[in-house]
Amino acid sequence: MTAEGYDALDEELKRLKTVERPAVIGAISEARQHGDLSENAEYHAAKDRQGWIEGRIAEIEDKISRAQVIDVSKLSGSQVKFGATVTVVDEDTEDEARYQIVGEHEADVKKGRLSLTSPLARGMIGKEPGEVVEVTTPGGVKAYEILKVEWV
Repeated sequence: MTAEGYDALDEELKRLKTVERPAVIGAISEARQHGDLSENAEYHAAKDRQGWIEGRIAEIEDKISRAQVIDVSKLSGSQVKFGATVTVVDEDTEDEARYQIVGEHEADVKKGRLSLTSPLARGMIGKEPGEVVEVTTPGGVKAYEILKVEWV
């Protein structure tokens, strides 16, 4: 994962442990004071939320412990690989798009961050500017020409 992706996960983990977890513990405590727990909707909702928070904390801790953080600024070359920012043009519509190839949990197409496991990213890996990538989409095969590979 990129250093930016690692930092985002670390921030989320800190927020869950310091804000969310104490808040849900307080909500459970308050709901217990209302009496019969079997019919207490607030209690059950708080317990469900606590389960989600604890699961997310475990998931993030696992990802962080196994993460290999890559400093994109130290990478170079003309071939597309993890961390590269690639400018492509759709050969049918002539629309240009710019994507950074990132880890799965960092992906957000609206922000131009494309998962390494996505069909377009898999097709671009190892290619250089001027080469064409064909990707099978639900609407048929799309062709993209790689215009530029940058290391930002």
